[in-house]
This record gives sequence, structure tokens and C-alpha cells, in this order.
Amino acid sequence: MTAPSRIALGGKAVYGARLGILMLEARFPRIPGDMGNAGTWPFPVLYRVVEGASPRRVVKEQAAGLLDAFRDAARELVDLGADGITTNCGFLSLFQSELAAHVGVPVATSSLMQVPVVERLLPPGKRAGILTVSAESLTPRHLEAIGLAPDIPIAGTEGGREFTRVLLGDEERLDVAAAEADILEAGEALMRRHPEIGAIILECTNMCPYAAALRERLGVPVFDIYSFMIWFHAGLAPRDFGHPASAARAWRER
Repeated sequence: MTAPSRIALGGKAVYGARLGILMLEARFPRIPGDMGNAGTWPFPVLYRVVEGASPRRVVKEQAAGLLDAFRDAARELVDLGADGITTNCGFLSLFQSELAAHVGVPVATSSLMQVPVVERLLPPGKRAGILTVSAESLTPRHLEAIGLAPDIPIAGTEGGREFTRVLLGDEERLDVAAAEADILEAGEALMRRHPEIGAIILECTNMCPYAAALRERLGVPVFDIYSFMIWFHAGLAPRDFGHPASAARAWRER
């Protein structure tokens, strides 16, 4: 049997972290489950903060004037070693095509890209609904940029007491219980208005810590950026089951 090769190949600055995350420039708390909390992930990730990309500018001003900054930051992550790029704001769906074209690796700008797959999973007559940090700011343009129909049911937390105010105001104190209540109430309102909803997609990456409570309250599946990136990363780094091609060939030759 031929001995396996021990040659290592280079080309990256950092190894073992295949997912690169473009971060908004913010100081609000990022609790476990939040995309910006590195402990959330079961695998290493690379972060790059995009200067000037405040939550308010990205959400309320449609990231005006920030495309070049996001393209440059995405390129830096790829040069550092990322094999795939995502962002920590679903409103950056506006930049999906431009970022993918610029970096030449898979790009997933928004959790909302899960909507078509989720709707395929549902029984006839059921559809997906979206929870967002700001329903008034999530325009047909954001949806159309990733191939979604503009008539999808949407509800936001901007009418609540805590969640939207803290995030868009970039406040450094978060009442987690109050934030959860805002999200649960928005989800219930969405389901009352649209009883045909069979699953919820969380636009806001900061909503992930509350997904389990929302699933329990509403009784429907809840998908978020965490579920999306677990799937996305599985394609960037497929699980090794201990029998690579070289071992399989050796086994066949015995």
C-alpha cells in the first residue's frame, strides 16, 4: 500500500475558519445566540467590521453609500481565508449580487434567502412569514434583490418597547426579557393577521437568541441566520466521515 502524502498546501493567511461575517459598526449587547457573539458558532468564524455601517444607516437609509465599503471588507475576508461570506443584517440583501460578483466565493447576505426552500417544505395552502427589526424599512427592493415576491407577510418589532429601539439606537444596555416580549408579540400579531403562515423566517440576525421561545409560543418552525449558516457552512466544510478518496481507493485495491 502506498503511504499517504504528507504535503501541505498554502494560499491563505488563516486556516480553519471558512465562514467570513461582515459586521455592522455597533456597540449594542450581543448575547449568546447573536451572530456577533463568537461563542454562538460551533465552528471558527472570521469577522470584519465595516466602518460607517451603523444599524440605522443600513436599515433606515438602505445602506446608502456603503457598497464599496462592504465589497472591500468582503474581499479582505476572502484574502484572509474565508471560503464563504455572510452579513449580520438581513437588509444587506440589497448587496447580494454585487458582493457575490466581487469576491468570487459563495455569498449569503440575508437570512431571508431561506424563504423559497422553507415554503417548499410546507403543506399546501401554507406560506412563510417574516419577522424583522423594522417592517416599514423592509421594502420590495430588499425582497426582489434575492428573488422574493413583495407580497410576503411581514411584521416588525418597531412597535415594541425594547428590541428595535436598542438595536437601531445602538444602545449599550439591553433588557433581554423585554426584547423577547417584543419579538413574541410581533410574531403573534403576524400569525393573527395571516393564519396561513406555516413557518417564520427571522430577518434580523439579532433575533436568533429568541427563536426557541418563538417556536414554543407560535407552534410553527422558525428559521434564522443561525439555521442558514449551519447549512451554508456544511457546504463549505463537509463532514469528514473518516474515509477520504485515497483511503477508499486503497480499500478497493486490497
